[in-house]
Amino acid sequence: METLTVSLGSRSYPIFIGAGVSKDAEALLRFLSLPKVAVISNSVVAPLYLEKFKETLRGAGVDVLEIVLPDGERFKDWQTLNKVFDALVENSCERSTTLIALGGGVVGDMTGFAAACYQRGAPFIQVPTTLLAQVDSSVGGKTAINHPQGKNMIGAFYQPKVVFADTDYLASLPQRELSAGLAEVIKYGLIRDLPFLEWIEANLAGLLEKDQSLLEHAVYRSCVNKAEIVASDEKELGVRAFLNLGHTFGHAIETGVGYGMWLHGEAVAAGTVMALELSRRLGWVDRISLERVKELFQRAGLPTRGPDLGCARYLELMQHDKKVVNAKLRLVLLKRVGEAVLCEDVPLTEVSQAIEACVGRE
Repeated sequence: METLTVSLGSRSYPIFIGAGVSKDAEALLRFLSLPKVAVISNSVVAPLYLEKFKETLRGAGVDVLEIVLPDGERFKDWQTLNKVFDALVENSCERSTTLIALGGGVVGDMTGFAAACYQRGAPFIQVPTTLLAQVDSSVGGKTAINHPQGKNMIGAFYQPKVVFADTDYLASLPQRELSAGLAEVIKYGLIRDLPFLEWIEANLAGLLEKDQSLLEHAVYRSCVNKAEIVASDEKELGVRAFLNLGHTFGHAIETGVGYGMWLHGEAVAAGTVMALELSRRLGWVDRISLERVKELFQRAGLPTRGPDLGCARYLELMQHDKKVVNAKLRLVLLKRVGEAVLCEDVPLTEVSQAIEACVGRE
């Protein structure tokens, strides 16, 4: 087991990484205010893992309320979130009742947002079951639901008490979900950790085969990068924005085609290629580097071209993105592979040309 700390003063919390870490009842008990929890999962994860997770808690004397939500990004909305509040109120859950997210990024985001809102703030724990959630969304306290005009537009910064990144859960992960998670893993190498990117390139085949030791290292190294960034910029006023490489373009894809049609990691991969194409047009990244990244995404089973929504539609959706500041579109680009930069003054003509070069079929 590996242990990291997200250093945020009095709100600091550990990340436990390794096979079986979520099955340690004593470790779980240390983070409960009351011997009562609400475990929030979805219709895909619950049949696989919820019963055993409840047994672990109940064996330690914990009263468990289970809340199972429908699966999918399209259910990341107020209507589904209200199902959580209904269950909490109907079962007399107190402010000290800990909410536990057992699932991927959607479950984690919704549980965290519910915890931030319920009785003005209840404790919550992240138990991510997908690679994407383990390396990214479970760490850092970003919680949100979607709006029809923009992804994650309604939410709060609200930190968990602890993250249990149990790599045992990755064994049953569908290949498409695994690939989607690798998009976020690759991101860390692109924005700040070139040696990690080179390690990913050398070990990608083993990662795709779900080699346990390789996956543990990928999760650990990703979380090291994420924890360092969050500790220095919790509310995304500066360097934390680098974590959004490809996301402004990617969120436009997710919203434009309809939530759930593209997985988040798939949209991020295509969006990252757009960001690199724009970086190339600005004279920072050469074509060799661009092709290197495209090849890596392709090897990982990820798309390198976005859907042809039309430039006007892309730009419209991107203007609703959370990275817009003072009506200016902020984009994360690369000065070079391994070094990100935040730009607010890129001409829209250049952005449009980069999009046009990266949509549709080759």
